[in-house]
This record gives sequence, C-alpha cells and structure tokens, in this order.
Amino acid sequence: MNGHNVFAGAFVDRSGHRREDPKWLAEAIASPAARFAPVWHDKCLAAGEPPTVSLLCHRHIDPDLSADDSVFLGMYQDRPVFAYEIECEDPPFAESGQFHDLRYLGSVLPADEANLVAHAVALINWHRLQKFCGVCGARSRAESGGNTRICTAEACTTRIFPRVDPAIIVLVSDGDQCLLGRQTSWPEGRYSTIAGFVEPGESLEDAVRREVLEETNIEVGDVRYHSSQPWPFPSSLMLGFTAKALSREIELNDGELEDAQWFSRKECQSGFPKLPFRLSIARRLVDDWLNED
Repeated sequence: MNGHNVFAGAFVDRSGHRREDPKWLAEAIASPAARFAPVWHDKCLAAGEPPTVSLLCHRHIDPDLSADDSVFLGMYQDRPVFAYEIECEDPPFAESGQFHDLRYLGSVLPADEANLVAHAVALINWHRLQKFCGVCGARSRAESGGNTRICTAEACTTRIFPRVDPAIIVLVSDGDQCLLGRQTSWPEGRYSTIAGFVEPGESLEDAVRREVLEETNIEVGDVRYHSSQPWPFPSSLMLGFTAKALSREIELNDGELEDAQWFSRKECQSGFPKLPFRLSIARRLVDDWLNED
C-alpha cells in the first residue's frame, strides 16, 4: 500500500518542545518569517488555479495578534505557522484569495497544504468548544501555543487536551463482493463502507465486529488494519480496516442505514452504486479492494 490519505501526512514539524517555551513563541510570532492561516467560519484561505493555500504575513494581520490569541501549528517550510480565528460577518482578505471549506480544499490542495489546513481547522474548532473547564466550570485559557487549554481557577488548574474521537471504518468483503450501505441523507445512489464510533472499553477490532453486526447483521472474522485519516468534521480520527464476512444475510438492525447490499467488483466499477468521495478513506478502502490481484 502506497501513499497516505487526504489530510494525513507528517508534513509539519509540530515542534512539541517549542509549544512549552513562551519566549520562543513570542519571538516566532513577531518574526518576519512567521506565516498565518486565518480560519473564517471553519473555512481556510486559498488562491490560484489549481488552488494553493494562502498563508499571510504580518502586513495582512492585526498587529496586536499574540501567541495567546493564535495556535502554533509548527514549522512548515522552515517557517513558524500560526492559525487564528476570524469572526467578522463578511469574508476578509479578498485580495489574497477566497475562503473554502475543507471538503473542497482536501480535493484540490497539494497533500502538505491539505494536512496543514485540516490541522488548523480542527484546533480552532476545539478552542471554540472548550471555553470552560469541564471539571469546575470556570473559564479556561489557551496554553502551550494553543495546543492545550488550562482552567483559570486556582483551586482547579485542570489541563484540557484537544479532543479526538476514534471511529472505525471497514470494507467487508466476501470473495468478489463487498458490503456497502447508505444513509437516508446521502445523495441518491451513494453507498459507502460501514463506520461507527469506538465505545469506551472497546478494542478497535471489537468495534469493527460490533458496528458491522449492529448495522447489517453480518458477522465478520479476520479484521486487518489498513490506514487512518484525520477527519476534522469536527474531531474524528477514522481508523480504516478490511474484514472478511462470515455470514451473508443482511438485516438493518439499528436503523442507522436506509439500505445495505453486497456489490460485485463489476458493479462498483459500473457507475452504480455511486462510490464515496475520493478524498475519503472510505473511497480508498473500496479502490484498494477493487485493485486487488
């Protein structure tokens, strides 16, 4: 298996040790080399054809922006890069590009830039949802270059880490057929692989078997890891697997799916069913199965 999934890839040196150095962060954000990734309504700035991400320099941004108001993403192309949220009504920086959502950007940006903007949006979203401490209810503030938050109550000072929700996604096969399902809200004819969140006290393999059984009544045996994909909508980590079916009769047990069917390789290549979007790990699972010798 070659390559990596969209939004994944170690393209940014996250420089964990520098997150804990306030002096270095202050100097980095003030340096001429610093670049800034604005996030407006969960969208990032890009320009050109084909599009590339627009990273701003100091002359574009609020001169009062500090390390406490931004998120240090890491070193990218030997420059410190910071993300920050813009809350105005109309999209700014029209001279530097347009703001686009991640689903579009993931399909058109170079792999390293898609990785960078996914990182930025995921952390900005997390900060928006963590204004208060979950232990005592006091306000929290950004810490470690925006990569953690800490409760401001002296009696608490709980440290809060970015949330990541693990979810399994699996291509179940039986010989020349694979199991795909669809949800009611999807475009007509669209089918995809089975997926679901991992529950507390559950291994990934157990989650695969449980989700497939709950949604389709199919029992699976051999479960093998394939690859993973950060999915910042808003905070999931998709853990991809393949699995071999032990049964064939489909029943929609939990109401999650509108329909589920077995499809042959020929059917999957015929235009029906409509396969998952190409930026998703679901599509890569299907494509890799189609291309097996």
